[in-house]
Amino acid sequence: MQIIPIEASQAEILLDLGLRTFNDTFSPQNTPENMEAYVSEAFQLDKMAAELANPDSNFFFIYTDDQLAGYLKVNVNDAQTEDIAENALEIERIYVDVAFKGQGLGKALMEKALEVAKEKGRTTVWLGVWEKNLPAIGFYQKQGFEKVSQHSFWMGDDEQTDFILAKTL
Repeated sequence: MQIIPIEASQAEILLDLGLRTFNDTFSPQNTPENMEAYVSEAFQLDKMAAELANPDSNFFFIYTDDQLAGYLKVNVNDAQTEDIAENALEIERIYVDVAFKGQGLGKALMEKALEVAKEKGRTTVWLGVWEKNLPAIGFYQKQGFEKVSQHSFWMGDDEQTDFILAKTL
């Protein structure tokens, strides 16, 4: 497996992978209308390009056997979606394509996120996870993350709860 930084020129590839993995993860438990309302706003090429251009965000693709299998997005400073802890790094997105699940790629992406946090001198890593995404919650708990808070997340017109999980390095 190989984890490499995503270049600005790869925004379309990232958008396609992001949309596919988001739909695979969340469409079974959400209405088509709410999914469409959310993705039509969140998954726009210009928005993805702006995120890639932000110096306080880092994106990485993970490949296995030369096949694109997932991606990671981490944020520091003002790129973080919330102010959870001092000197923190946010894991905003960690997704593995369904065809590659169960191969340890999520763990490898988590290790990359923790490596980036240490390189940037961060002492806390945090993330938000939907309360109904039990496989992800279990995965994060195995990695040493604990619930510290929660917030609302809107999927279309459905107010959902994300747990805020954090880990001290």
